[in-house]
Amino acid sequence: MRLLAALLFALTLSPAASQVASPHAIDIPLWFAETFLDLREDVREAAAQGKRLMLYVGQDGCPYCTALMRTNFSQAQIVEKTRRHFVAVALNLWGDREVTGLDGKTLPEKAFARALGVQYTPTLLFFDEKGAVVVRLNGYYPPHRLDAALSYAAGAAGKGQSFAEYMKTAVKESASATLHDDPLFRKTAVALGGKKPVALLFETPYCAGCDELHREGLKRAEVRTLLARFNVYRLTPDDPWARKLGIAYTPSIVLFDGSKEAFRIEAYVRPFHLAGALDYVASGAYRTQPSFQRFLQARAERLRPPGGKIDLWN
Repeated sequence: MRLLAALLFALTLSPAASQVASPHAIDIPLWFAETFLDLREDVREAAAQGKRLMLYVGQDGCPYCTALMRTNFSQAQIVEKTRRHFVAVALNLWGDREVTGLDGKTLPEKAFARALGVQYTPTLLFFDEKGAVVVRLNGYYPPHRLDAALSYAAGAAGKGQSFAEYMKTAVKESASATLHDDPLFRKTAVALGGKKPVALLFETPYCAGCDELHREGLKRAEVRTLLARFNVYRLTPDDPWARKLGIAYTPSIVLFDGSKEAFRIEAYVRPFHLAGALDYVASGAYRTQPSFQRFLQARAERLRPPGGKIDLWN
């Protein structure tokens, strides 16, 4: 009886509609919801509040997750907009909590993330009132880009436009007015299916991320060595390839092995992860290791100096 009483008392202290939270790389903001992780219920309850569901997938040791939480979600305008329009729920990429998807199937977090095809963290998925994904952000978006994406995901902007079309005009940046050239860029029409894999780099003028990519990422010796294993084409979002591939962010890099898309980078990425993505495809590792994050972890261990560590942000 004493044990039963203690159990009942413990239940009164626990949240009424939540599972025990999984650990994350950094503290999740207190305004994130803790629920039973039944996405059908989460979508319905968000809709009852006049909101939509925002699902965040992160992991321990992820510098981009840290940037999202400490940089983006420390800015009053972004926090206010997110809380006004969305119920935010967090998942751990490697977690074991049970998640019930919109199809009614229940899986552990890590298996659910795998089923969603999550390769980058953070990944943000925004669901409308009927449970349809209206926007998916694979990777880190800097604050001004996330702010614009939130408006679209909330249904408050970009009506009648695709997300890619909306982002072309919604985001204004102070950056170079001209495209950067590089001797690695091929001047011919895009041709898939050759002996080399293909990298399609999408850029625009006035793109601060493109400037940084050329200033830092493409200057790295390791990156240039890996890119030499590809046929590299630089395109703009007006190119038919951009429409075909649904490019919504610049810079984006889509990597092909033969005529098959193998991997893509469509968010802010630092040189270490850029090199990792190129290596993932150039080495053929993507064929046997479906988790890019597992590949990155193993790669970091191989490159780690004795007794030292690798700065994943740089």
